Amino acid sequence: MSMIEVSYADGEVALTGTLHVPDSTPRAAVVVFPTIMNPTQSVSDKAADLAANGYLALVADFYGAVPASFDEARDMAMGIRATPETYRRRLRASLKALATRPEAAGLPIGAIGFCMGGQAVLELARDGAPLFAVVSFHGLLDTDAPAGSDAISARILVCHGDADPMVPRSQVMAFWEEMDAAGADWHFHSYAGVKHGFTNPAPNPNPATGYNASADRQSWAAMYALFDEVLGA
Repeated sequence: MSMIEVSYADGEVALTGTLHVPDSTPRAAVVVFPTIMNPTQSVSDKAADLAANGYLALVADFYGAVPASFDEARDMAMGIRATPETYRRRLRASLKALATRPEAAGLPIGAIGFCMGGQAVLELARDGAPLFAVVSFHGLLDTDAPAGSDAISARILVCHGDADPMVPRSQVMAFWEEMDAAGADWHFHSYAGVKHGFTNPAPNPNPATGYNASADRQSWAAMYALFDEVLGA
């Protein structure tokens, strides 16, 4: 496996992604959207695992900078999420950065994301992006631009911690209803007693978050199972 730095842009904002390239011919390409903190070791490790399993994986860049604190990250996130179109334009830039790589030529493209990145892939699906699948890990489910009827073509998998205070059950039910109204093909996995950020083993003082090894393993396996179902085992 090798890694390549990928420079791209959203308008005048310079962005830098990291492309994880498998040793063998890739079966598909996947954009990996990070958390609100932008790329972290946990997200990079997930991208490396994708490459080890035969997927071309680009870790996207939300801001063009690494936030020094959560407060700074929150301000940066508010900037790109000011409107649905501003947000989706930034996400489409990352998708284009992967799709136009020579290594991705002819490959089906999917997207996965963690926390804010989980919300990001759902926004791409709502926007009608031509993705074979999107997978959200402990992602936010709310949106300011719900999907219209028949707008979503991507298969959807949401892996959610049922004890996540950032995504209450009211938001879960609203998401289900939105997906049904849009005619989406969606799966929703909910893990009892599991908090936000359950895939990240790094210590986090935020009481809303907590690593859960079982939910991490099961959700990651569910992603690969969906990919196999869509792409062919």
